[in-house]
Amino acid sequence: MSKNVMMDDDKDFGRTPDLNADLPGRRRTGKKRICKFCSDKNETIDYKDPQSLKYFISERGKVVPRRISGNCALHQRKVTVAIKRARNIALLPFTVTTA
Repeated sequence: MSKNVMMDDDKDFGRTPDLNADLPGRRRTGKKRICKFCSDKNETIDYKDPQSLKYFISERGKVVPRRISGNCALHQRKVTVAIKRARNIALLPFTVTTA
């Protein structure tokens, strides 16, 4: 009997309770991001404007996913196509060069 008690104590040794944990089985949800293009109807997606497309590219040159950028599915697809077109005509780099 005392062996079982010792084993239970060994499991908790050195562990601190997670103060940031919510109730078991629940995920922490962040702030809901709003699609920039849906909220501002005047904003357009244009492959000839690399300055506006740089917001949707990471520092490694990858397209930022929807859950991070906050775009809706329709506008995320349009942004991705615009980035690919801008890369093909050399307005945006395919990769980042390190010196």
